[in-house]
Amino acid sequence: MSEAWAVSTIDLTGHFRGNLFEMILNAGPMVQIVLLLLLFFSIVSWAIILMKYRILRKTRRENRMFLEIYMKGSRFSDIFLESRKFRYSTIAEVFRAGYTELGKTAKAIKESGAAGEGGDPLPSVELQGLDNVVRSLNRACDSETGRLEASLAFLATTGSSTPFIGLFGTVWGIMNAFRGIGAKGSATLAVVAPGISEALIATAAGLAAAIPAVIFYNYFVNQVRGMGQETEHFASEFLNIIERSSLKST
Repeated sequence: MSEAWAVSTIDLTGHFRGNLFEMILNAGPMVQIVLLLLLFFSIVSWAIILMKYRILRKTRRENRMFLEIYMKGSRFSDIFLESRKFRYSTIAEVFRAGYTELGKTAKAIKESGAAGEGGDPLPSVELQGLDNVVRSLNRACDSETGRLEASLAFLATTGSSTPFIGLFGTVWGIMNAFRGIGAKGSATLAVVAPGISEALIATAAGLAAAIPAVIFYNYFVNQVRGMGQETEHFASEFLNIIERSSLKST
């Protein structure tokens, strides 16, 4: 059975024994341009995937580490100093933005005894001065979410466009194959197979670029959404602490 299959394969392929690299080299100029374009999309997509995976992993780890410090800390001034160690943490960045605006608001109010124990500006903040802190926290949350979402649009573009780019290369290659068939006046498998196989490489390349881009795009979007919710929850909790401290000081 295996010998018969081997013989039939040789008979069917005839002189067409080229490998994948040779088929790419022998493809038409348009198909080669399409393959180069797909190669560009694929390389950039994988670079973004590796970079984004590294950034999100560091962000998760630093968020966890900062929250441990935040829960154990007793004074915001000490937590603020510790937060500078976490460059990738979205929560630490939101805390720094809120605490910095808190200090500016406390200075602007110019009340006696503006700074509390340990330099924390909490007791000096009036309720009407919290609007600036709220806006600062919202801006920081939006900014951090935008930072995490950076370059994901390219993955979405790759996942949606590269199959069609590959299909365009395939259609163009098949057109040239049928033109060659018409010129030779024969439609044997040995004549048809090389042109069709070269054309189908473009579709395969388009799918190879699109599939990982779509998979990791969905994965990263879910990760960013979860981190965004975690950051917003922290901002709300931080604001509640400020409001409670302001009420106690009045």
